[in-house]
Amino acid sequence: MWFSFYAIFRKELLHLRRDPSTVRLVLFVPLIQLWLFGSIDQTVHDVATVVVDQDRSTESRLFIDGLKASRTFKVIALTTSPEEARSEIRSGHARVAVVIPPRFHGQRVRPEPAQILVLIDGSDSTLSAQALASVNGLVSARNLPWNATVGPSIAVQPVILFNPEGRTANYIIPGLISVLLMTVGLALAAGSIVVERERGTFEQLLVTPIHPVGLVLGKLAPYLGLGLLEMAIVLLAMRFGFQVPIRGSIFLLFAMAILYLMPLFAMGLLISTRATTQMESMQISQSLMLPSVLLSGYIFPFESLPLFLKALGSLLPTTYMIRIMRGIILRDATLMDLLPDVAVLGGMCVVMVLAAARSIRKVAQ
Repeated sequence: MWFSFYAIFRKELLHLRRDPSTVRLVLFVPLIQLWLFGSIDQTVHDVATVVVDQDRSTESRLFIDGLKASRTFKVIALTTSPEEARSEIRSGHARVAVVIPPRFHGQRVRPEPAQILVLIDGSDSTLSAQALASVNGLVSARNLPWNATVGPSIAVQPVILFNPEGRTANYIIPGLISVLLMTVGLALAAGSIVVERERGTFEQLLVTPIHPVGLVLGKLAPYLGLGLLEMAIVLLAMRFGFQVPIRGSIFLLFAMAILYLMPLFAMGLLISTRATTQMESMQISQSLMLPSVLLSGYIFPFESLPLFLKALGSLLPTTYMIRIMRGIILRDATLMDLLPDVAVLGGMCVVMVLAAARSIRKVAQ
């Protein structure tokens, strides 16, 4: 028995030494996961905030200074129009709006109870809860010097927009659709060329007079149809199974899905041209899935990520698609509202298709 144990043990050690990629995968992937999970701070900070100052007084400026001094809020605009603030939230440019009423200074000086309206984007339940708690804390600190017999001099009237019930499904499922499309898209495309190479048909394809971009688009088209079919099924399940309302345009949703799937499939083809086996292509594609889940804003608020992880998350198509899906489904956002995210996805689509075509051209040479 001991002789057999030693022989098999020695054989497996030789296999591991000849396959360093497996050793690296076992040793470094857990360290990367530990670093990612350990670096993410779930405390929300730098939330884009619009302040509607209808009083323009010393007291209102002091309150705005308190917002700016907190780590939770980042004041990106000052205005006097509540409708403009609501529009900024609907477009996704801001997540919170604080409305200071016209008689705020007079009520504070007398003193009389004053009320501040806080509009919060409810499409992100984690962010909305922490933002409201931070506003309440700031108001409580401002109320401390006042006489307790008068009552709180400032009261917060919160209005949760787009998801007033605070349903988790309304927040999770639109982002989950983006993650599911990414998982299927990468998995399908990553093995397409590897399979042909293993069967010996890829070389025959390369000697035919086919343009590389045409080859890439022809490879992507069937998977694109399958991805759109999957999206239709998931949307039906979301709407009728989980009762998540779709407030925006269905046509815009599918148009954005096409714009999102194209760079994912092109990325999968790029992986497929570099990999030598199906197992290697699947390992590479799976290594991209974890950052796409953790750094895209699907689980953790994007604002809470450290600067370096934000930079990594900004390179992922899933980050922009999650914003687009939540914007269209929950906030009834239009194409113009989502234009920055749409433009980035369009640029990624062009770059990844050209990169996949160039990689196939190099393989052919």
